[in-house]
Amino acid sequence: MDFRQLGNSGLLVSTIALGTMTFGGKDVFGNVGHTDVDGARRQVDMCLDAGVNLIDTANMYSSGAAEEILGKALAGRRDTVLVSSKVRLPMGDGPNDEGLSRRHILDQVDASLRRLGTDYLDIYHVHQWDGLTPLEETMQALDSLVASGKVRYLGVSNFSGWQLMKALCVADAHGYQRFVSNQIYYSLESRDAEYELVPASVDQGLGILVWSPLAGGLLSGKYRRDRQPEDGRHLTEWSEPPVRDEEKLYDTIDTLVEVASARGASPAQVALAYVLTKPAVASVIIGARKDEQLVDNLGAADLELSPEEVDRLDKVSAPDLIYPHWHQANLVSSRFGEADLALHRPAR
Repeated sequence: MDFRQLGNSGLLVSTIALGTMTFGGKDVFGNVGHTDVDGARRQVDMCLDAGVNLIDTANMYSSGAAEEILGKALAGRRDTVLVSSKVRLPMGDGPNDEGLSRRHILDQVDASLRRLGTDYLDIYHVHQWDGLTPLEETMQALDSLVASGKVRYLGVSNFSGWQLMKALCVADAHGYQRFVSNQIYYSLESRDAEYELVPASVDQGLGILVWSPLAGGLLSGKYRRDRQPEDGRHLTEWSEPPVRDEEKLYDTIDTLVEVASARGASPAQVALAYVLTKPAVASVIIGARKDEQLVDNLGAADLELSPEEVDRLDKVSAPDLIYPHWHQANLVSSRFGEADLALHRPAR
């Protein structure tokens, strides 16, 4: 297992992290898994044995049950791993039971710590944008958590490019702690993040943590033009991530399977290894309903793709250049910097 620096922080994270959305299985999360405490302990053991040092969860996964299960699975060994959790989405029916207000953040960090059975979080992510709460209030509340010792590093997830830059600007203007990580959806199925979020992360020194790098299983090799798994949930009632171009998806899967077959690897391993070649990516977060899926995914840590293999995958999955990117590519590409090339280098 390799370790990478998380952005401009001094924190080193394993290139593969364990995700816990499958823990609990309450409500809508039953679509992704029903891992209980025994199963969680087993998965944590497998990950620690493989060298994983980062486990990611969220307060709203199974309405807090995922954090409770993770806390029990880590009992007696909390300090051997980095734990990341999140705040923003609804945790009740009241008007103040969601968002990034000072009240909600301070209430929820204490609730997460209690469920996890710990007195600190290594990374605390704001889980989504809140257009009603002033960023000064949000960033000051987060800064106070670092000062108190309840949180060691701050992260952001699912912001747009302008939202991320505004939050960083507010932090800088007031001397508050900055985000060091940017947790985003990024995969061969959709490289939308390359328009703004990957370049912004490169430019601003944020380490990228990738959620759903297998597109919720679409890139596992089980989904093909001529067949879908009986237990599959995609292209049916489960729409995260949404598939906007099925033909392009299947073209990508065909190439993915060909590369994997030639390497004697699984398609999932190749898909994970591909994302790890991208700028600013520090770790990919994997979650598995079955132990054998986890074992397979962990194998991606030992797979290094050749430039030719990356190029094939780049070309088949390349996003369209939307404005102003096509205009810049036509007129000013001779002066592109590293942040620009996060979008323009692949397949151009």
